[in-house]
Amino acid sequence: MISDHAFPEVQREGLYRAIFERRDVRAQFRPEPIPPEVLARLLEAAHHAPSVGFMQPWDFLLIDDRTVRERVHAIFERENAKAAEAHTGERGALYRRLKLEGILESPLNLCITCDRSRGGEHVLGRQSIIETDLFSTCLAVQNLWLAARAEGIGVGWVSILDQNELTEVLGLPENVYPLAYLCLGYVDDFHDQPELARAGWRQRLPLAERVHGNGWGAVAEEPALFEALASREGE
Repeated sequence: MISDHAFPEVQREGLYRAIFERRDVRAQFRPEPIPPEVLARLLEAAHHAPSVGFMQPWDFLLIDDRTVRERVHAIFERENAKAAEAHTGERGALYRRLKLEGILESPLNLCITCDRSRGGEHVLGRQSIIETDLFSTCLAVQNLWLAARAEGIGVGWVSILDQNELTEVLGLPENVYPLAYLCLGYVDDFHDQPELARAGWRQRLPLAERVHGNGWGAVAEEPALFEALASREGE
């Protein structure tokens, strides 16, 4: 059954393609800038993310200044050296070969922040789970990422950063958290697999093993669903 509200097939295919072909891009950035009208579309897509209590806790810091990016890159270098120490042997050697950021190579860096005070003291729907502001901001990140893939723009999330140092470099207010530091730009290619899967770091887990029914570890009594999931493995 197809709902009367479903998108036409070609539009559904485009949406799923963006989801399945989205990549965390760390290299292959091209130098040309993102045109203002395209960047505006990406930011608008991010700004249309859902948010608990409609608090819209995000802000967008566009960073193209080389000096600022060099300071952020220095933070990455220090934190990455620390992270490398956690891996030894072949795993450590593989870690050190991984390209984990494109801070200086990409034409634009973008920090998506979360203002943890936005909406006031009592935000509708946030009373029990205070972290919903962070969750909401993550949805803005994903919206931007999918829109970027549809535009042929690569995005890479640099998570190996000291958030306190990053806050200082960007001059963020005390109540604003630097949730996602992203590298954006047109790229030479989008890989057919996630970079860490291609490198042999980790592989995608089987979806059928991640589905439970009515409680953790219980088998969902939906044989047709599991047949459908099994038929999609490897696609």
